[in-house]
Amino acid sequence: MSIQEVVVPDIGNFKDVEVIELLVNVGDTIAADDALITVESDKAAMDIPAPMAGTVKELKVKVGDKVSQGSPILLLETARAHTAGAAKPAATAPVVTAFTPPAAETVATVPPPSRPLPEVPAPIAPRERPDPVAARPEFSSDKPAHASPAVRRFARELGADLARIKGSGPHGRILKEDVQAWIKAELSRPTGASAGAAGGGLEVAPAPVVDFARFGDIDTQPLSRIKKLSGANLHRNWVTAPHVTQFDEADITDLEEFRRSMLDEAGKRGVKLTLLAFLIKAVVNALRAYPQFNASLAPDGEHLILKKYFHIGFAVDTPDGLVVPVIREVNRKDVLDIARELGELSARARERKLKVEEMQGGCFTISSLGGIGGTAFTPIIHCPEVAILGVSRGAMKPVWNDKSKTFEPRLTLPLSLSYDHRVIDGADGARFTSHLRLMLSDVRRLLL
Repeated sequence: MSIQEVVVPDIGNFKDVEVIELLVNVGDTIAADDALITVESDKAAMDIPAPMAGTVKELKVKVGDKVSQGSPILLLETARAHTAGAAKPAATAPVVTAFTPPAAETVATVPPPSRPLPEVPAPIAPRERPDPVAARPEFSSDKPAHASPAVRRFARELGADLARIKGSGPHGRILKEDVQAWIKAELSRPTGASAGAAGGGLEVAPAPVVDFARFGDIDTQPLSRIKKLSGANLHRNWVTAPHVTQFDEADITDLEEFRRSMLDEAGKRGVKLTLLAFLIKAVVNALRAYPQFNASLAPDGEHLILKKYFHIGFAVDTPDGLVVPVIREVNRKDVLDIARELGELSARARERKLKVEEMQGGCFTISSLGGIGGTAFTPIIHCPEVAILGVSRGAMKPVWNDKSKTFEPRLTLPLSLSYDHRVIDGADGARFTSHLRLMLSDVRRLLL
């Protein structure tokens, strides 16, 4: 028996490359050419193979270390001793996998170590990433994923967590078929039943890193704190809730005429009476008629939590980004009370004086762009709510009057209802907007 030190062989022009994966543990029995570690440069990833068979006695590297040719990897106990003058067996050349677009999985076999490895061409998009692959959970040092670079790249493209995949290859090595089977199993699970029910097991592939300065002058500005926080939430809401948007139009000619007639009286009470106050009142009426919209999906994905209170959120455009204050117990307030709270909360939002509790507990959200413009848009659900109403600018349109057999100018309001399709069917989405349409077309219905 003999103890041999295994070092990094000739890997061409690559120096100070990072160890991103340990493929063996102390005590493992390996064969010649079995992969020991995986290293990654800014251009390629490669497995370092074993030059001989034996048993791993000690690891000399860990994930995150930088290594070059000649750096020690591990101590290997071999079956036969090597004489002092015997030439060490040539290490099998590592397999290099270039980072190429998903459609092309190119694996380039390099010449023996006696000749320098050709440099793998860099992809079109630079791959500088501040957070290396070693930080991802599937490459955690406490549970090394036994997979080739090509399979790891395939898993990253699909968002698969290698740490939770059982390999069917030699020595438990994860194959592409294992990744495909795991993805199929995750997608077939009931909603929320996968590990970490709220987020599931799938991850989003990282965005490409582009050096925009190569194409012209640029200016980099930091995002506001609100946009940083809301950006992460919006992304989560968009990818976790399957959105469907129902578009409709409401005739608000009579409602707008009534609102204008009430402006003086509201002004005497110090209230600015806007259309949004009537919209909130109409939404509560619709939520009573269709309670599945006033609900949230339970974390287990198998139950619906129906709420018996009516707290309505509304998006406020501030210099730092959108915030969503919440008006509580709307069902117990009249239009003027709602309008007063709208004004007070909006003012505090723009002055950055909102309290945390004033932005919590919403059942349903309204995002109104009526003062800006547009004809329709797809608002993103404010999870854990299951629906959100988008409102665009009202416009005069010719509407056919079947009694007089003529077109009449009517003020119409575009409605965009986004809902979580796991909870709400398309038919109910259409019924909800139709109900809103009826409420807004006849202000008397709001009293019912």
